[in-house]
Amino acid sequence: MKTFLIILFGAAFLNQKAYSQKYKPVLEPYPGLVKADPRLVLKTGYLVVPENRSKPAGRKVKIPFLFVRRPDQDARKNISLYTTGGPGYSTTRNIDSIGYDSRWLAYGGFIAFDQRGTKRAQPCLDCTEVAAAIKCSYREGKNKDSLVSQAVTDCRNRFAKQGVDLSAFNTIESAEDINDLRLALNVDSLNLVGISYSGGLMLTMVRNHPEGVRALLLNSPLPGYVNFEEHALFNINEALEQVFHNCETDSSDTKYKDLRMKFHQYFSSITGKKFTIAYQEKGSDKTANLTYSKNELLDAIIGRMNSRQVSTIPAVAIDLIEGRHDKYIQEVFDGYFAGNLSVSLGMRYSVYCSEQISYDDPTLEAQQHLVLPWLAGYPFNDVNHVICNCWKVKAEPAIAKQPVYSTVPALISAGDVDPDCRPFYNRLIKRYMPNSQLLIIHNRGHAPGFSVDGTDYVKLFFENPYRKLTSQSKNLIIE
Repeated sequence: MKTFLIILFGAAFLNQKAYSQKYKPVLEPYPGLVKADPRLVLKTGYLVVPENRSKPAGRKVKIPFLFVRRPDQDARKNISLYTTGGPGYSTTRNIDSIGYDSRWLAYGGFIAFDQRGTKRAQPCLDCTEVAAAIKCSYREGKNKDSLVSQAVTDCRNRFAKQGVDLSAFNTIESAEDINDLRLALNVDSLNLVGISYSGGLMLTMVRNHPEGVRALLLNSPLPGYVNFEEHALFNINEALEQVFHNCETDSSDTKYKDLRMKFHQYFSSITGKKFTIAYQEKGSDKTANLTYSKNELLDAIIGRMNSRQVSTIPAVAIDLIEGRHDKYIQEVFDGYFAGNLSVSLGMRYSVYCSEQISYDDPTLEAQQHLVLPWLAGYPFNDVNHVICNCWKVKAEPAIAKQPVYSTVPALISAGDVDPDCRPFYNRLIKRYMPNSQLLIIHNRGHAPGFSVDGTDYVKLFFENPYRKLTSQSKNLIIE
C-alpha cells in the first residue's frame, strides 16, 4: 500500500510538471463582462489553455474570469477565487455589477472564474435537446428515459463532429485551469471559495497545487472522492429525518403527529402508481392531461428542503398524503416546462460520468431503494448510468477518488436539512484536514453560508485561520 501511494502521488506530480513544460497559459481580453465602480481596478478576460493538456498543441478552450480589487488592495496577496457549483453552471453569469464596497472585496482582491464548458466559455457544452425531450415525454405520454437517452446521444454526436474532447472536461483539468489562471495573473496564493461541486474542485486544487492555496472556504462541499450515487437516497432520507425530528420537538399541532410514519407508509404505498392532472402550460391557452407519479410528488417535497422553505414541508407533506396534489404538481410541471437555462448539461455529464458514475457500484446504489421503500425509484440526479453510457467519456484517474490530505486551514459549512451534501461528507473532508473547522447550521439546506444569527464566521476565520472558533448561536454547532 505504501509503495502504491508513492507511485500514485509521484505520477500526479510528474503529470503537473509535464503540463507546465509544454504550454503557456494565455490571457485574452473580454470587454464588457461585468460593470464595476470606476474606482476599482478591474481585469476581465479569457484564460486560454489546451482542451486536453496531454495534447498541448491541440484544441484550446477559453474560460471567462474577472479580477477586481480596490486600489489599496494587494494585486498578489489575499486574493479570493470563487467558482460556482453544479457542475455545469457559470460563475460570472451571476455577477452583473460590482460596487466599491462589495462584500466580495471585504478580505482583499476577488476573482470569479467559470468552469470550462459552461455558459460564456468556448466551447459551451449546452445540450438543449434534453429539455425538449423531457417536455415531449410529458406532453405526449412517451417514455422519458428513452427520449432523454436519444437526446443525450444526439448532443454527444454534435460535439464529436466539432472535434470536442468531452473527456477533457473534468475536475482535474478544471483544477489545472485555476492554477494556470493564478500563474497568469501573477498571484502568490489564493483563498479558494467553493460551493457544492466546486468544493470538491477546490480540494482537487489543494491536492495538486498546495503551493497555490492559502485557505479554503467550502460551502456545502461535495468531495470528489465519495461515491455520491451510492449515498444519494440516504442523504435525502437523513435530511427528512431532521424535518421529522423538528416536528416532534417544535410543533404541538396534532395534525403533524406521527408524520414520519404517515410519510413512510404513503410514499411506500404509491410506488408504481400513476396519477393525472389537467395541466395548463404557462403562456398557453390549452390544457393537457399529464401523467405523474411518486417521483414528481417527492420533487415537491425535496425541492423545499432549503433554508427558505423547510418550515413548509410538514404542511405540504400532509396535503400530499391526503391527496391534495394539484397545487404542488402544477409547480413541479411549471419547473419542468420552464427548463433550466443556466446549466450546460454537457459539462455536467462529462464531470459526473468521469468522476462519479465511473466509480459507482450499481449493486450498492440499488440497495438504497430496497431499504428505503418510501424513496424507491426516485431519480435523485439528472445524470445516471444510462446517460453516461450514451455520453461515453473516460473515467478520471484513480487519484480523483483518493481523500485529500492537507494542512491548509479550511472553514466548512453544512446545513442540517441539506438533502444533497450532508454533514457526513463535510466531516469526511475534515477528517483528513487537521486545520479545518466545520459549521453545522440548524434548519438550513444546501449552501447555508457562513453567517449565523448576526455573526460572520468568515470574518473571524480570516482574522486567524488557525484559531478555534466558538459558536455564538444555539442554531450552530462548530466541530
